[in-house]
Parts: sequence; structure tokens; C-alpha cells
Amino acid sequence: MERNDLYQASNSLRANGSSRWRDTGYNVFSRSFRQEDDDDDEEALKWAAIERLPTFARLKKALLTISPGETSEVDVPKLGHEERKKLMDRLIKHTEKDNESFLLKVRQRVDRVGIEIPKLEVRYEHLKVEAEAYIGSRALPSFFNFFINKLESILHCLHLLSTRKKQLSILRDVSGTIRPCRMTLLLGPPSSGKTTLLLALAGKLNRDLKFSGRVTYNGHEMKDFVPQRIAAYIGQNDLHLPEWTVRETIAFSARCQGVGPSYEMLAELARREKAANIKPDPDIDAFMKAASIGGQETSVITDYIIKILGLENCADTLVGNEMIRGISGGQRKRVTTGEMLAGPAKLLLMDEISTGLDSSTTYQIVKSLRQKVHILNGTAFISLLQPAPETFELFDDIVLLSDGQIVYQGPRENVLEFFESMGFKCPARKGVADFLQEVTSRKDQRQYWNQTDKAYSFVTVEEFAEAFQSFHVGKRLQDDLATPFDKNRSDPTLLTTKNYGVNKMELIKACFSKELLLMKRNSFIYIFKLIQLVVMAVIGSTVFLRTEMHKKTPTDGIVQMGAVFFSVFMFMFSGLLDLAMTGLRLPVFFKQRDNLFYPAWVYALPTWILNIPISFIEVALWVVVTYYAMGLDPDIFRFLKQFLLLVLTNQMSSALFRLVAALGREMTVTNTLASFCLLVLFANCGYVLSQDEVRKWWIWAYWISPMMYSQNAIVINEFLGESWNHVLPFTTEKLGVLVLKSRGFFSEAYWYWIGVGALVGFILVLNILNTLALTYLNPLDEFQRVKSEDQNNEDDDRNGVDAQLQHKGSNTDLLRTEADPDTIQYREKGMILPFLQHCISFEKIIYAIDMPQEMKAQGVTEDRLVLLRGITGAFRPGVLTALMGVSGSGKTTLMDVLAGRKTGGYIEGSIKISGFPKKQETFARICGYCEQTDIHSPHLTVYESLLYSACLRLDPEVNSETRKMFVKEVMELVELTPLRQALVGLPGVSGLSLEQRKRLTIAVELVANPSIIFMDEPTSGLDARAAAIVMRTVRNTVDTGRTVVCTIHQPGIDIFEAFDELLLLKQGGEEIYVGPLGHNSCDMIKYFEGIEGISRIKDGNNPATWMLEVSTPEQEMALGVDFADLYERSELHKRNKALTEQLNVPSPGSKQLHFPTRYSRSFFSQFLVCLWKQRWSYWRNTSYTAVRFFFTTVIALMFGTMFWNVGSRRTRYQDLFNSMGSMYAAVLFLGVQNAASIQPIVHIERTVFYREKAAGMYSPMAYAFAQVVVELPYILVQAATYGIIVYSMMAFEWSAAKFLWYIFFMYFTLLYFTFFGMMTMAITPNFHVAAIISTAFYGLWNLFTGFIVPRTRIPIWWRWNYWICPMAWTLYGLIVSQYGDVKDVLDAGETTEEFLKKYFGFRHDFVGVVAAVIVGWALLFAFLFAVSIKLFNFQRR
Repeated sequence: MERNDLYQASNSLRANGSSRWRDTGYNVFSRSFRQEDDDDDEEALKWAAIERLPTFARLKKALLTISPGETSEVDVPKLGHEERKKLMDRLIKHTEKDNESFLLKVRQRVDRVGIEIPKLEVRYEHLKVEAEAYIGSRALPSFFNFFINKLESILHCLHLLSTRKKQLSILRDVSGTIRPCRMTLLLGPPSSGKTTLLLALAGKLNRDLKFSGRVTYNGHEMKDFVPQRIAAYIGQNDLHLPEWTVRETIAFSARCQGVGPSYEMLAELARREKAANIKPDPDIDAFMKAASIGGQETSVITDYIIKILGLENCADTLVGNEMIRGISGGQRKRVTTGEMLAGPAKLLLMDEISTGLDSSTTYQIVKSLRQKVHILNGTAFISLLQPAPETFELFDDIVLLSDGQIVYQGPRENVLEFFESMGFKCPARKGVADFLQEVTSRKDQRQYWNQTDKAYSFVTVEEFAEAFQSFHVGKRLQDDLATPFDKNRSDPTLLTTKNYGVNKMELIKACFSKELLLMKRNSFIYIFKLIQLVVMAVIGSTVFLRTEMHKKTPTDGIVQMGAVFFSVFMFMFSGLLDLAMTGLRLPVFFKQRDNLFYPAWVYALPTWILNIPISFIEVALWVVVTYYAMGLDPDIFRFLKQFLLLVLTNQMSSALFRLVAALGREMTVTNTLASFCLLVLFANCGYVLSQDEVRKWWIWAYWISPMMYSQNAIVINEFLGESWNHVLPFTTEKLGVLVLKSRGFFSEAYWYWIGVGALVGFILVLNILNTLALTYLNPLDEFQRVKSEDQNNEDDDRNGVDAQLQHKGSNTDLLRTEADPDTIQYREKGMILPFLQHCISFEKIIYAIDMPQEMKAQGVTEDRLVLLRGITGAFRPGVLTALMGVSGSGKTTLMDVLAGRKTGGYIEGSIKISGFPKKQETFARICGYCEQTDIHSPHLTVYESLLYSACLRLDPEVNSETRKMFVKEVMELVELTPLRQALVGLPGVSGLSLEQRKRLTIAVELVANPSIIFMDEPTSGLDARAAAIVMRTVRNTVDTGRTVVCTIHQPGIDIFEAFDELLLLKQGGEEIYVGPLGHNSCDMIKYFEGIEGISRIKDGNNPATWMLEVSTPEQEMALGVDFADLYERSELHKRNKALTEQLNVPSPGSKQLHFPTRYSRSFFSQFLVCLWKQRWSYWRNTSYTAVRFFFTTVIALMFGTMFWNVGSRRTRYQDLFNSMGSMYAAVLFLGVQNAASIQPIVHIERTVFYREKAAGMYSPMAYAFAQVVVELPYILVQAATYGIIVYSMMAFEWSAAKFLWYIFFMYFTLLYFTFFGMMTMAITPNFHVAAIISTAFYGLWNLFTGFIVPRTRIPIWWRWNYWICPMAWTLYGLIVSQYGDVKDVLDAGETTEEFLKKYFGFRHDFVGVVAAVIVGWALLFAFLFAVSIKLFNFQRR
């Protein structure tokens, strides 16, 4: 709303008696509500001066405390960063203590004048959501399934075939109410439909889902208002611009979302206070005024959000990503939350906002949200994974969802009463939230059965849901839903019908500021691009040097034409930067667009406009370097005309690739689509294939190709100049016109301006199409799950079989399976392979790294930063040890040091295995390491992943049948059998859930039959039910007699007490407790309670949380002690030291670990197993193999029809140029596409390779050769498909030798391009850098192919570059094998063979050498890939 409109609105509010803000019945003129501060006359005078201003001006002025007792009048919109910071510090010094009192002051101010803050109630009735999906083998992607599924979809759309997809119910007739002023917690096991319910309430369900039912806000249907402006949905994925700081991210969100109706409310508030002679608190007044002014770059709301979310320490740190160092995962999750809290949304829908956060941080955030909801009449519906008991207590209502049905919805106080009425009781030392998520599960339900007089039978979700309807809470809910909401109670300002929070001009300003900041932060990329452009300009200038560029014959003109074509080529390719940058930012754009931050055109406009000056700079540098150096026409006007034309070409290229990125929306698809577009443009530009040779069925592509207009205009600009104005002997036309006509270009001067006009038109059209694509297209399917046919309902716990680990008692007992004889039998059955028990002992472990430059810049003088300080301890077989500490205490660092996973730093101290010094090569054979990030090959099934690990890591004496049986037993142990045929997939994109990946990570290590297992955060990011499954797996593993150590973050009571021993580190890497936990953690509690000043643990509290709270640095300062020093002087330390010394001595008769070979399998066996894995990975990776095959087939058909019958025509020079042009274009684009598409594949697999290499699974060379060999059949099919189609349609000579030569050269060319892509990926940290380096090589190779400028015309000082250009050898081979022995006479009087020898320097008798060299290029790149993958390690630990 415009500000003058707001002013009018506030005046109309005054005139109509405040119809919008309801009077609560208070007498606003009562003296009890007046504040007369006679003690400070000066401040009263200042306030009186503000009061005399008109309302609009008064809302922009405030009194700000500048020192104790002294205030100053300030202009609110111009508040600086320091002023805002001081204001926030006065209002909220400590978030934990001051936030509530601050919000109460705001509420009291509003209540004083009788204004009621609007409330929002959300109802959902009979919601049903269904999806269609393939089941079983059809759900697994494969080369054939890709094409079969696409064909079936087309036939189904044409109503020629019924779909084979199955209907899956996600939500099943759910109804309920989310009440205002109450915190509602959403709980449920994995795949229960929590995210779908939240999206349905936010109005953001995927359109492909079948939705029925009704959602209302204060009784209004969603079509009556804009739900995205009322409801803030905070998703699980943290999508942010990595180049922005935390503050900039939240500030941009606040700026776009606006302030809602708060300005109007403040205007009415000010009017009523003036009428009642009430003087508000100056700081509260300044805050409210600052918070109600929209369109500011940074606002006080941003500072408030940063403060309550605990982001002050990292507010000015970049968000970052895998390429840019930034904030931690937990901080990034808080930024995701803050981004939506910064807006005026009344309803908060939060999906698993605690992922990556410790329980204390989660508690503080939820507590702040509770205060805001309760005091300011908000509405919150929040899904959490593992809420700690104290966090759970903060919620008012609970919604328990299971299998798409609501099991319970109502007050938190009644939830246990409901389940007790069903016969289930929550144990004393069990978190209620954990109990609720497990009680509906078949595997976990039995332990909670409390009716001893009745036999237990499994209670289904349907039975729970039905029973809830007759429970008194359920009846009350039904009665509430049956009573329609009184719409008269709804505030009309609440449900807005406007799409955006601020006016379009403010949004444009915000997006321009955003784009400028991104350009500044990415300045390195732009500078690198400029340097690359200058280097290519210098090379191009010296290749086409004016002293070598003659203007005497048409042949000279053709070479000069190559020079100007090279300029057009460079600026067409320069747009690829926009492709990458647009593609990377699209996920963030889609999130912000769907949240109605701005319309798509507002996002697209600054990107286009700000790209224009960049184009001017790039083209200016290019033209200045190349124009006169290349000997182009020296007319200054032609110089300026070429400058204009190349600027327009650059702009057109950028617009085209932004459009391609918007259409593709996924990098593999986008790269393929971009290659296809470039190929179509190049083939129809008039240079590769002349206009008079274009077939009539392709002439439309010629006329709509923007590159054709660019190429025509630039050659006309050059060849109609004075330099080409002379007439050759025996001709009637000027030389320039002859050159133009010989290559089929237009020769009229006005075609330059037609070209300019056409390019302007294309720029406009492409930018408009880009805007439309951004407006109407949605992200490609983000989250797809694969279900195997033997899974009926839930992935792992609803298959109708009672768990062997079920028995009555506490959940801690459940995890400690040694008490159950069935478990012992299961354990013995499960571990059929023998292994040696080993302990690991370590003394005085010190680990340090080089001092980071950031810390040196702050004045730190030491050379090294010590992360671990003298850690001593031991881990024994059959003992489960927890490694704990606050963030930054060195948990993972210690584990990495002990496991030998560190790639840098300085390690001191001794590590012994069963008393013998540790040798990493042998230790890797008996050790398993489960990393926190679950890294697996995405295109294998669960069973294949385990079999692969077992094949490489088990002793070769174990035969195939025993190995497979062992794998199956491990799958049973970790409860993965129902998922054996499920595809692993990529985290957050496809395949297994987070919890299933955790179990797979553990299983992959277990099938290696290790003696010692390290587990880094095995329960991180899991809900309580999933964490219990994982910990049951861990406990089962320990009970087989293995040594297991886990780092753990903030476990629940039952998970914590499943451990036997604890090693606790404090910040700085010092141990403060090493010893047993004891029953119900009694030993650990006794130790800490024995320290003077430590408060005793309260009944029901989590011992893990209590332990971390009482051992913080703040507690050390308060008590005046050093916990590390106390431990070192304790009896416990003495006992541990004695134990360590005892374990440091080998037991009698024991031998040091020794294996005859470094790896379990022979080199050839490693190669075969790696090849087996790669074969399945490639077969199922349809976005790579199938898309590449489809792309190749389309290109072949396109080329075949475009260059139809070209091989049979050999009478003119142009015929040969056309034929060579087809080969040049195919080699360039098919090759580049192969190289570009393999890079992301190698990048993903390389991450898996680092883990497998560290585990000692195979030699890096065996892996590399398997990666190389697996490409051979796919590229053979690609080359054969392309060769057969093109060779026949272009009508090359049908002789066996020529055809086989054609296939041979295409095959090895595609091979060396693919291996080149793999090599560049192996020598760079990520595929973005690999793409930049590759592009530089493509530009050089293109220049020296011999097509743009033949070898005979390349200056002698650059000719060596021709011989080291792989593409030049390919073109040499293709041309010579087809035409090198042809004796046909051309129209100029010389034979084809003679022309090739004279113009290109090609000789037919050299074809054997060419073939050998091309094979050599493929072998060279493959070998370099293998060596690079072995030598370079970009994983930093």
C-alpha cells in the first residue's frame, strides 16, 4: 500500500470510530491509564512536540535514549545500525530473560487503549491426499524403464492406455483445528504425512497430488484471500543464497514481505494515545514505529529475529555452501526459520525446524515462539523430530499423526490419559514425545502394554483413530468442528487479498539491490571471465594476425570470415556463465516466489538490466584487442558497428541461457538442453551450412536462428568495407561481395541493420519467455520415495511380523538386548562369521592445526591451534561408549584421529590396538567408520550396497554363498530386509529416508565384519522412533562382542542410558569425565553432584542434558573451578589410567595385526567388483545414460535431415565445407555434452570413493579403471547410433572401410571427451570449477580445430597448438577417411584430394597415424583421470 494511502487509511480509521480495531470496553480516557511523567519536563516537552505533528509525520518520529536519563528526537526510517543495536540491547539484553517482558510491554501498550490484536483459527475438514506412483521394479529407474514410463505417460494422456501407477494414500480423511494463542506440536513416525498436512494448510500442495477436503482461516475459504501472506511455511530444506550474510538474508525477506497491517494499527494506536494523553515508553515506541515502516534495507525486525534465534555471533557471516565457507548446518536451519519469522504472517507452519540443533537451542527458540504466540495472539503448528521433555512441555496442544490418520488431537495434558484408556502407559524414564511416536509402531508398541489382566494384541492406527472419536477430547473436537466459525469475529485486515507485502517499486528496488550485491560477491567470477576473454582475444589476434591476413583472393576472405565467426562464437559461449549462475539460484527463487516475496518479472528484470554494462565491458575489451590486430576494416564506424553487434549478441546469448536454465530447472537437463540449443543455432548460423544448402524443411530454423542474424550482420560489416572493395581480374564483382556469395551470405548493406533489429527483438522475446517460464513453471519433482513390493505400509515396521526384540519394560531395556534370550539366539544366528576381539587404547592424544588466517588477523600470535589436549582412555569389546561434549569440544576430531581419517594437522601421542602400536594399513581392515553424512552410491539398491561392501572387505576365503547369507543376516540385524530392493538415492531428493540411510551406513560397515566400529552422530536428524531403531541396531552390534564408540549430540534419556560408558569433553578438547554411566546414569550423576556448587538433577530430567548444562564454561566461571583439572585429580582418572596402562600391554600369546596383502581382494577382483557396481549405477542413472542416448539420437536425426545427402555432392568447395561443418558441429557439441554431463556423476561418486578408499576397500587405480571401462559400451552404442543414422542420411560413400573409419573416429572422439571431463573433475574440488576449466579448453580447441582457420593459414608460432588439439586430429581423420582418396574434379579445376592437401594440409596416407593419435588421446585422459583420482584428495578433515 502506498504511504499516502496508509495516511488516508489511518484518517478514515479515526473518522469511522475505529471499525477495524475493536474496542475491548476499556475507558481509554480513564486516569488509571494515563502516564504523567512530571519528573522529566524536558522529555515531556520533546514528546509534546512530536504529539503536535500530523499522524503521518508523528509515526516517523520517536524519542531515543542516547544515555541514561537523556533522550533525543530521531527520524525512525533513518535509524542506523548502531542505534538499532543499542535499542535492541536496551529492550532485550538477555533473550532468555528479557524477551517475554519486552513482548508484554508491547501487549500492554496496545491493551491500554483498548485495541484488540486479531486472532486466526485454522480448520481442516475431511482432508484426503493421494499420489500415484510406480511400485516394485517399475519404480526403480533403469535405461529401459525411462523410455517405457515416458511412452506409457504419453499413451495415457492420449487415453490409449490405462496407467500402471498405483494409488497411495498420504492423508486419510483428517479433520481438526489449530487454535490461536496456543502452541500446537505435530508428531508422527516417518512417512506419516506430517509435511503433506502442513503444506495442505499453507495452500502449497503439489498440483500432481489428488486433494479433497476443506481448509478455512477464520471460516473463510482459501480462495477468498491469499494464504501465503497469512501463513508462513518453514520447510525442511535450507535454501539460501550462499553469497549473502545471515543479516542480509533475513533483511531481504523482511523487506519483501512488508509489515502487514501493523502501520494502520500503529496509526490508530497513536491517535488513541494522543486522545487519552498517554505517553508510551520511548524505547517501545521507537521499536514499534521502526517495525511498522516497510521497504527498508535493514529493519529493527531483522535485529530482533537475529537476537531471539541466537544468530548474533554469525549475523555478518556468509551463509555459504559446499563451495563457500559459511555458517554451520544448525545455524543455517535457524536462518530458514528467521527468514519467514521476519514477515507479518499470523500463522506459523514449521516443518522439523530442530534438525541439526541441540536441545537447548531448540528449547530457547520454541520458548521464544511460545511467548510471541501467547502474548501477541499468534497461531503456531510445529513439527519436531526429537523434542526433549522440557521442549515438549512448552506446547499446549498435540496432534499425533500416523499412517495418514490423526490418532490424537487436543490438549497436551490429556494425551497420556487417552493412551492409558487404550491400555498403554508411558514408562517413568521415557520422554512423552518419544512414547507417542513409538506407541503406534508394531515393533515398539508391545513394551508399553499396561493391562496385565488382558493378553496383548497389536492395536492398529485405525483402531486408535476410531477410539479417539469416542474419547472426550475427540468428542469436543467434533462438536467444535460442527459449529461454524462466526466470520464476524474475524478482523477484515487479517485476511488480505493483495498478493505482495509492499508495492512493486519497492520490490524492484529490493531486487536490484540484491542483484548488485550478488554481482559484487561474485566479482571473482566476472574478473576471471574477463581475464579468460582477454587471453582468448590475444590468442585469437595472434592466430589471425593482420600481417598474415591477406585480402587478395576469395580464400583469404574465407580465412578472414573465420576470424569474425570466432568473435561471434566466443560471445555465444560467454552466456554459459548465466546458465550456471541462474541454475544454481533457481531453488532459492522458487522458494521466494512461492512465498510471494516478489513476482517473477521483478526477479528477472534486474538480472537483465545489470547484465548490460557487463556486456559493454566484455565486448569493449574484446574489440579493442582483436579488431585492428586481426586486420579487420580500419573504418572507425565499422569498428563501432561491430562493437554494437557483439554487445547485442552477448545480450541475446545471456537471455537465451537464462531461459534454458528456467526451462531445464535441473543441471543435467539444463546442460543437455543448452547443448542442443547451441547446436541448433550453430548449424543454422549460415557459417557451418550455407543458406542455399539449407533444406526446405529446415529453412524455418535458419530464419529463427538469432546467430544467423548476428553472423550475417558481422560479415556484411566487414566484407562491404573499403579493404574488400577492389575487383579481382576476370571478375565483375567486388572481392568482398564474392566472398559473401561464395559462403551463401547476403551481400546487401541493409542486412546489417536487419540483423541488429532482429537481435534486439530476440533479446526482448527471450527475456519475456524467461519471465513467463519463471512465472508458471515449478521445480522438478523434489522428493520421490521408492517402495519395494514387499512393503505394504511402513518402510520398516508395518510388515506384519512381530519384532524379535520386543518385551516388556523400559525402552532402555529394549535397547539393551542382552537380557532377552531370543536376542542372544538372534545375535548368534546373525553373526555367522568369526572375528577377533580388539580393544583400542590411547594416551596423551594432542591434535593441532595451523592457525587460521582469520584468527591471526585478530591478533593471535601462535602458529598452531590446539584442538585436542592430552586425551587418554580406552575402548573395549562388548562395551558401548558415548563420546560427548558441546559443539566445538572435539568429539568428531578425536574419533577421526583414532580412526586415522584425518587428512591434515599434527598428531601427537600413542594409539595401540590390543597393546600393539596402530598401523593404519592393517587397522583399516578391522575397523568400521560410520560417518555422520550418509554417503552411498545413489543408484544401487540396499542389498547391492551391502553385497558390494562385503565382496571387497571380507576375507577372500569366504565363499560367495556364505557371503550372501552373511549379508542377509546383517540386513535382519539392522532391520533393512523389507528395503532390500529399495534404491538408495540422493539425500533429500530420492530414495531412502534419513533414518533408513543411517541404518544402511551401519550395515555397510557391519558386513565388513569389523572388530572396532566408530559411529559419528548415528541419531543426528532422526525422530525418536527412528533413533530408537538405530540405537537398537548399535546395541545389537555391541552385544556381538565388538568395540563400538559413538559421538552423540543431545540424546533422549533412553538412548543415553543405552550406553555403558561415557567420555565427556569440554570446549577446547579436554576430558572432564571418562567412566561408566551406571544404572539410570547413577555413576555419572554421582560424580558431578559430588562437585561443590553443582545443583542436583531434578526427577524426570534428562541426565545428558543436565550433564551438559552443569559443565558449561559459564558454570566453571561461576564455581571458580576447572572441570578438566578436577577430573585429573579424581580417583576415576587414576582407575582409567591404570586400565589404559593395562591395555597398552599385549596379552600373553597375542600377535600383532598382520595381513599378507594391503587389500582384502586382488587387484583384478577389486576391478571386477567396482565394475559390477558401476554397471548397475550407470544402468539406473537415466538422467545421464538415457538422456544422453536420447539427445544423441535427436541430434543424429536433426543432422541427417539438415545435411541430407551432403556426402554425395563433391563438385564445389562449399560442398566440402558443408560436409566438414557437419562433422565439426557434431564433434564439438556431442563431445562437450559428454564431458559436461559426466562431471556431476564423477563428483557424486568421488565423495563415495573417498569413504571407500579410507576404509581400505580397494586400490584407487582399480576404481578408476572400472569407471573408465564402464563407459566403453555406452559410448559404443552412442557412437554407433549416431554413426548409422548420420552416415546413411548424409549419403557418405557406402564402403565398409569408410563406414568403419567413421564409427571408429566418432567412438574414440566421444571417449576422449568423456575421459577429459572425468579428468578435469578429478583435478578440481567440484564440478563448477571443472566446468570453468573445461570451457577454457573448449575455446582453445575450437580455434585450432582447422575448421575456423586451416592449419596452413595458422601462423607458425601457433601451429604447435594445432598438433596438440584433440579435435583437430578428429576432423583430420573424419575428412581424410571420407575424402582423402577422392579424385573427383571440383569446379575450380583441382581434385578433392589436391584441394584438401593444399587448403587444409590433409594427406590420406596419414590416416593410420591419426587413428593411433586419437586412441592415444583417449588413453592419456583415462590415465590422467586414474592418476589424479589417486593423488588428489579434496576432502578436508
